Amino acid sequence: MMMRHGEQPDQRNVLRGWERAILHARMDLGGTELLGADIPPDRFQPIRSAYLSLTLDSDQEADRVYALLADGGQIFMAMQDTFFASRFAMLRDRFGTSWLLLHPKPQGA
Repeated sequence: MMMRHGEQPDQRNVLRGWERAILHARMDLGGTELLGADIPPDRFQPIRSAYLSLTLDSDQEADRVYALLADGGQIFMAMQDTFFASRFAMLRDRFGTSWLLLHPKPQGA
């Protein structure tokens, strides 16, 4: 679901030039609902030292989400097998959000 500022019922609330900016977006990513919106430049500050962690249900889903978030982003640790996860990656998406993606290995494996 996505709504732009220019689509809201009361057009008096729309800042000039913000008609196409995102007022509210909602998506399901790996069974987790993410919400987002565009933020005016005078209030926007990129997240640099915090990561969103997303646990995926399979290697295939982890690879799929990694490809989407990595497109136009910055890779800190490419998707790989680790001692704790069959898939693990660290990256910053093209919008400036940092992510930890993983599909954990079964405990005791």
